[in-house]
Formats: sequence, structure tokens, C-alpha cells
Amino acid sequence: MYVLTLKKGEEKRADKHPWIFANTVQKIEGKDSQGSVAKVVTQTGRLVGYGFINHASKIIVRLLTRDETPIDKKLFLERVLKAKAQREALGYGDNYRAVFSESDGLPGLIVDKYRDHLSVQLLTLGMDVRRDLITEVLKEAFSPSCIYERSDVASRAKEGLPERKGVLYGTLDKNLTIAENGLTLAIDLENGQKTGYFLDQKETRAAITRYAKGRKTLDLFCNQGGFALNAAKGGAKEVTAVDVSETALAQVEKNAALNGFAQIKTEKADVFAYLRESKKKLQRYDLIVLDPPAFTKSSDTVKEGYKGYLTTNAEALSILEKGGVMFTCSCSRFMTIPLFLKMVEEAAAIAKVNVKLLEIRTQAPDHASLIGLDDALYLKTIVLMRV
Repeated sequence: MYVLTLKKGEEKRADKHPWIFANTVQKIEGKDSQGSVAKVVTQTGRLVGYGFINHASKIIVRLLTRDETPIDKKLFLERVLKAKAQREALGYGDNYRAVFSESDGLPGLIVDKYRDHLSVQLLTLGMDVRRDLITEVLKEAFSPSCIYERSDVASRAKEGLPERKGVLYGTLDKNLTIAENGLTLAIDLENGQKTGYFLDQKETRAAITRYAKGRKTLDLFCNQGGFALNAAKGGAKEVTAVDVSETALAQVEKNAALNGFAQIKTEKADVFAYLRESKKKLQRYDLIVLDPPAFTKSSDTVKEGYKGYLTTNAEALSILEKGGVMFTCSCSRFMTIPLFLKMVEEAAAIAKVNVKLLEIRTQAPDHASLIGLDDALYLKTIVLMRV
């Protein structure tokens, strides 16, 4: 087993956070395979914890325990069942995030439940080498029809891992549907975004129904149309769903048909160009959803990302009718709530409009993070009204 001794003074952070950075380690003794369980101690030899080691990562150890509890199948099963019970206690059943990495004591493991299918991401070496164990645990905990791996994410490169996806267990139903907010949604686990669908916005998508009745609605970066469908359910008179992806728009049309929403139309376009053209043509909307991909994914790109959010929000506010409502979102943890509010204030000034703050929303409760973790408030949505 590897034994890592921290530099003097580093134990204060390590006692509170599950990540051990390589530059906080004074020495490494012992030997084992990469991805194996390693021990972390202070200068005085006090135990900090045990976790999975990866010399190829800046995060050299991700802690799972703070005591001598064995890191084995029993621990994995207990933590998965605990996470499942917490979600069920919140009323989740058909679809939800079943395991959320560090927040559920299993760093690098993401499990999303879509009816009787599980979609899994193995984001770290420690989890990757335990693929078979994790598959067995999930079979025991959920009795699924299919477990599908969606580890086709760029972040795996930081762990020295290639991207991969495919069936781990069972047979994939390519016509899989789930129930969300009273809607029937077709889900593409193979090619949909992230694990197949953005489950973290489900409560915010439901919230749009209170603002939608009779409104001309624009859903920008619509992906598979979650906001568009909920707006239609809420009584929107007309909904335009815009995305650059033909695959995503085909899914929007499929889901609109499944729910009988004739008022939804799709448009393949670059959102930035669409906004400029709408402004030029003096097109106006009563309800706008702006849910872009993260414009900043690191602390080094916050300034550039801020400009992206600012420009896009100013353009969207300029085509929002008086009395209209806008849902503006950021899925970047580096775009903090205070910074996001500052951006909205500046965007309103650029667009020369006055706005009221109606709501501030975060990710759904099944995506809850431990306070103190870096991603505790990664998703935020600000709901505005133009006055």
C-alpha cells in the first residue's frame, strides 16, 4: 500500500475536503498499483484517511474513508443504498441522480436512473478499475434492465483514461421513455448529453409552467426540449426551440409528438446568430429560456466566460417584451451566484431594460452537494421579469 505524508500545515484542509493534491504531499512510501487504496497521514502520523491513488492526476488521492473501514464491495453497496434511500425519501422514483460522486462518498462515480435503466460515468481511475465491482453493486441495489456506461467525457484525460461508452449489463432499450413533471420523454442514453438527459434542471423546468400561460416562448440551447415541453404544458401559445444540433431537435420533435404539443416548433441555428437576427427583425418574446453550455470551465477562463454570458444575456433581454419573463442559467461552478447577478445587472444596462428578480434556483435536490465541496452550487438559474 502507498502511504502519503502531507506537508506541514496541509492537514487542516485535508481534514475537511476529500481531495489530496499532489503538491500538498511531502513524501510517498510503499508501493502498489495505480487506482489502489492508499493511506494518507499527517507529519505526526495521524490518519487523515484512505482513498484511491493516481499519480497521473493533480488530485493524487480521492478519499473515501476517515477511519479503518475497509474499502470493498460492502462499503460501495452501503453507500449506493444510502444514496438511493435519500432520493426515495425526497419522492424520486422514475428518474433521478442516484449517486453523485463525492457528495455520496464515492468520488468519481455518477449514476443516473432512467426508469429501469442506469447510466453510469466512471470519471476517475479508482472507479474505472472497479468497473465490474460497481456493475455488481448496481445490479444488487436496483435490479435494472440495463446498465449503460457514458464515460465519454473529456475530463477522464486528466486521469490518464480514454473515453468510452457501451452496455455494461443487460440490453439497452433504444425507445426508452421516462415520466417527468407529468410529461412523457424519450431518452437517448447512447448519444444524449452527459448521461442521456439533464436531470438537474427538472424542478426548474417544472417551475416554468407558472409563467408560461398564453406566452410566446423561446427556448435557446434547447437540447432535448425539456423547457419547451414544460412551457407547452403550462399553456404557452407558441414555443420555438432553437439548437445547433439536428439530433437534439429531432428529439424535441419526438417528445412534442409524444405529448401532443402542436405549438412547439424547432429551428436549427447558432443561438448567437439567432439572437442577433431576432433583434434585427424586431422579433419579441414573452418568455425566454437561456440555458447555454458552460462558458467557463476553469478559474483561468472566468473573465472570458463572463463576457460570453454578458453578451448573450444582453441580446436575449433586448428581445424580451415588457412584462416578459426570462430564465437565464449557468452550469459553471466558477460563475458564482454573486458574479452571475452582477452579470445580469450589467446585461440589463447594456440592453437598456429594467428587470425584477423573481427567483434564484439551483440544481434539483437529487443533485445535492456537501457544503464546502467545489461544485456545491454549480447550477444556478435566475428568473427575471422585464418591467
